[in-house]
Amino acid sequence: MPINPQSASDWQELTRLTHGQPIMVERVCLAGRNVAIEGSFELPQLARLSAEDQVFVVAFLRSHGSIKEMEQIFGVSYPTIKARLNRVAGSLEFVETNPAPPAPPRSEIVERLRRGEISADEAIRALEGDRS
Repeated sequence: MPINPQSASDWQELTRLTHGQPIMVERVCLAGRNVAIEGSFELPQLARLSAEDQVFVVAFLRSHGSIKEMEQIFGVSYPTIKARLNRVAGSLEFVETNPAPPAPPRSEIVERLRRGEISADEAIRALEGDRS
């Protein structure tokens, strides 16, 4: 999907005006609908990157992660691309996509032990929160 040049320049202007400081969004409107949500929302992580880093991330995605292609696009060496990738990746918080399920209630663990479904050692580990 091509980037709307006006939107890109608006975003760059907003970044320039805020001097890279964090931005809070207070109103979100659904395009083409008469619906708005008001509150205090942080921008997504990728939107908080500098404009230059956003361009870098988009180029990386469009090149399907090819560092060789990134070298050609930006005219720099492999170590430079790797260093920038590491810097950008280090600035992003990892989002857990498959969190561990919540621990079962103590009563459920005791009941499973009573029915002989788990051993005493397994029950102790479960009660202590050790899932290994």
